[in-house]
Amino acid sequence: MVRKSCSMMVLSLMLILGNETATKAQDSPDIHVVVNMVQLNVAVTDKRGNYITGLRPQDFAILEDGILQKTATFAEGNGPARSLSEFSGHEPAPSPGSIQHPTDGSPQTLAALVNGANVFVLFDTSDYMYRGFVFAQDAISDFIRSLETADKIAFYSYSRDLSRAASLTSDRPQLLQAVRSTVAGDQAALYNALLLTLKDAAQNTGRKVVVVFSNGPDNSSVVPPEDVAEFAQSAGVSIYMISTREAKLEPVSTAVFDRMTAATGGKAYFAKNWKDEREAFNSIRDDLAHLYSLSYYPKANPNSGWRAITVRLVGDQMKKYRVRTRNGYRPQPSRFSSDRNTTLSGMGSPVVAP
Repeated sequence: MVRKSCSMMVLSLMLILGNETATKAQDSPDIHVVVNMVQLNVAVTDKRGNYITGLRPQDFAILEDGILQKTATFAEGNGPARSLSEFSGHEPAPSPGSIQHPTDGSPQTLAALVNGANVFVLFDTSDYMYRGFVFAQDAISDFIRSLETADKIAFYSYSRDLSRAASLTSDRPQLLQAVRSTVAGDQAALYNALLLTLKDAAQNTGRKVVVVFSNGPDNSSVVPPEDVAEFAQSAGVSIYMISTREAKLEPVSTAVFDRMTAATGGKAYFAKNWKDEREAFNSIRDDLAHLYSLSYYPKANPNSGWRAITVRLVGDQMKKYRVRTRNGYRPQPSRFSSDRNTTLSGMGSPVVAP
């Protein structure tokens, strides 16, 4: 009897609190539901690896768990992201489950959510790097100088611990100084450092990329590489890895690097010498300059777990081309926010909606 009375009291309290919360939500205009906007970096090449340029939004079909999605913004290469209304000449009707921007929903405001390119460079300074350390510093420095169109660059280094030598900045001299200040030593905890770097990258809007230079396998991490790869996919961060033949001698590391980069839409390179290192960095720079950026608001989907993403080209003439992008994500649970400012962060890209 006592247990029954307690249950009734708890139920009554829940009803009271629920009604009070609903009343406050109606009275306060600052409470919004947060939903995810998914952003994709997409590379399109022919069989020889040449980039295909000049494609338009209607050339792409995005499917999430087999459900055809409606593209919200589109950009090619280093160009600014544009709303689909700018391509069609009129504002498209919102698709079921889509959410407009909390203020005015204008194309310029929407596109601002995905504009920009942030590149995080992660440099292996473990004891694997005693040989060729200066050559690696030179290659990274040249890569940073060549990223003229990247909005901001961060430079991190790692051995057993992560060093955030230079946070996201457009100050190239500061970045180059950070590169030159690195020293080699201690064991390698690549996956620990990579996960922390990805979490930093996920807090920023725009296109996000992590470029890793590693000279050997991981021998100190407590984080499994599968967890790191899944986080990168869910956060929409492409991973590029440049490693040397030292890592190539370890088949397990080679397979992990290949799988991780492919799953996030990036690439893995294995350099035999310092010249190959430079060429790998140049290849990444060219890849970043030719990526298509597409975003969409997911349509209603009961799947709260892993969602598979497929990007296809439309038309028979397009079947000969190859598409590379991340293959899925795990959505961030919807939540309430009292902040009117729209933000993009980790799991997908949350957008505040009234």
